Amino acid sequence: MLKSLGNTVIALGVILGASAVKAEERTITIATEGAYAPWNFTEAGGKLAGYEIDMLEDLCPRMKVKCEIVVQDWDGLIPALNAGKFDAIVAGMLQTEEREKVIAFSRNYGTGSAAFLVRKDSPLANMPVGKQVDMGKDKEAAKAAAAEMLPFMEGTVIGGQGSTTAAQIMSELFPGIELREYKSTEQHDLDLEAGRIDGVMASPVALDRAREKIGADQVVFAGTEFTGGPLGGGQSVGLRKADTELKAMFDQAINAAIADGTLSRLAIKWFKRDISPKQ
Repeated sequence: MLKSLGNTVIALGVILGASAVKAEERTITIATEGAYAPWNFTEAGGKLAGYEIDMLEDLCPRMKVKCEIVVQDWDGLIPALNAGKFDAIVAGMLQTEEREKVIAFSRNYGTGSAAFLVRKDSPLANMPVGKQVDMGKDKEAAKAAAAEMLPFMEGTVIGGQGSTTAAQIMSELFPGIELREYKSTEQHDLDLEAGRIDGVMASPVALDRAREKIGADQVVFAGTEFTGGPLGGGQSVGLRKADTELKAMFDQAINAAIADGTLSRLAIKWFKRDISPKQ
């Protein structure tokens, strides 16, 4: 899940929680990618939509703040956050050890995994399917699953979004397989549909949407679904390390939205599966 720090952050004028806050209350600016459906995306008319946009409509009033959402390319999110361009990142970003070196995270509001969506006319379609392996808890099982898949992957090209965990997983488990990195998931979906790559590694919920767009007659899930390890603690709000008060506000609001079933309801709406944390 990217452009340089010099890229302009585009404000879309989306204000959340305005009716529930007073004028004197705090305004926070939240950056999203706007190109990672169904987590967050930009509709034809320019309006932001998705699971995270609906989630923020719930969280901001809980925090008693006014939220302004801006759009920033993925690769500029963390540098721009630390440069003070905005206050938080809500963009399907996984909490990982590598990212925790430079920013802080709220408690998670989603559970992360990575899977493969492949063309039916590719050798990848013959990979064993149905297995889920935690790379953090069972490294040997992850290596064994990769070994089962490798014979089908020789000579193929896998797509993945740049600066995401896809590159880390591919280098760790499939070091000899070509990974073609893209600025956005939309770009690698287009190349998958056109047959310029054989498969894509991404979040299953993002791949569900890609399969809907491309067509189940053209693409299929194959191979092992990986969790844990580089995928870290799930999708979380990215924050500057010094903003401990804001982190506490997000933590409290997310916990409340989990407890009353709001996140579960939104997950079913957008993903057709419940990816919300259970505690």
